[in-house]
Amino acid sequence: MKAMILPQPRTVLVPAVLPDPEPGPGQILIGVHTCAVCRTDLHVIDGELPHPKLPLVPGHEIIGTVLDTGPGVERFRTGDRVGVPWLGWSCGECVYCRSGRENLCDRARYTGYQIDGGYAEMTVADARYAFAIDPSYTDAEAAPLMCAGLIGYRALRMADGDAVTKAERLGLYGFGAAAHIIIQVARHQGRRVFAFTRTGDDAAQALARELGAVWAGGSEEEPPEPLDAAILFAPVGALVPIALRAVVKGGVVVCAGIHMSDIPSFPYEILWGERMVRSVANLTRRDGEEFLALAARVPVRTRTTSFPLTQANEAVDALRRGIISGAAVLTV
Repeated sequence: MKAMILPQPRTVLVPAVLPDPEPGPGQILIGVHTCAVCRTDLHVIDGELPHPKLPLVPGHEIIGTVLDTGPGVERFRTGDRVGVPWLGWSCGECVYCRSGRENLCDRARYTGYQIDGGYAEMTVADARYAFAIDPSYTDAEAAPLMCAGLIGYRALRMADGDAVTKAERLGLYGFGAAAHIIIQVARHQGRRVFAFTRTGDDAAQALARELGAVWAGGSEEEPPEPLDAAILFAPVGALVPIALRAVVKGGVVVCAGIHMSDIPSFPYEILWGERMVRSVANLTRRDGEEFLALAARVPVRTRTTSFPLTQANEAVDALRRGIISGAAVLTV
């Protein structure tokens, strides 16, 4: 099969022809249709996440068709359309797995990081961690839901914290693939959304307003009114104290990325008042099932820019430079 592989971190992806994978027990073989390009892919490629499988086929927002099933697979059959997310395997035995928090499993393995992913014509996935895809979505539309949507949904749930009522005034810092999906869910839930982008990013601010934001401005600007919660999709630690200053007492600042630059020191007074800073780690299968059902009901519509598989480097570079509106998607 044809694939784009990462030979070493901090290098470009190179085309390769690899042996066709075969599904083992509990696995499904997938013919890849599309794979969205995620900021986590950048962290892997740029060496910001340690110890990737090498050489590696990146990509963890996969949409494709089941070509074959391994022994013991009952959830899917040949011909089913499925999606594959970042969390690709967990042990099923530890205290986290047994309590429905497999996203915290110490032995967990991740698609496009420790498991070859979707920048290829085929991939193998654990059937437990694949999801059926609603037929109302095209392959390109569905791909960003597998990470940008799923992680965004978990972050949105965490934004309510311990509040008696949901966070009605929600700030989204960084308006890329995840934010353009989650604003649609938040608006469906009756929340008012304030979008924060790079200073001068008029295109992202215009998209935010188009999708229902009541205000859009630069990340260092003060919102026109206090926020009940903020979600940081931008992997910039310096935004944490900025967001803390923007939220009310009892408010929550959710750090949604798997990697973030260092958080600078800040005065205790902006944390005091039962404000909370918390991270989001990956996703659970429950998150996946809930979000995909909700996305189809809203309905969430994704904005995508497509690249052929052979132009994976161009897609990655476009995401790195912040010139993608919505999500970049590789078509295979």
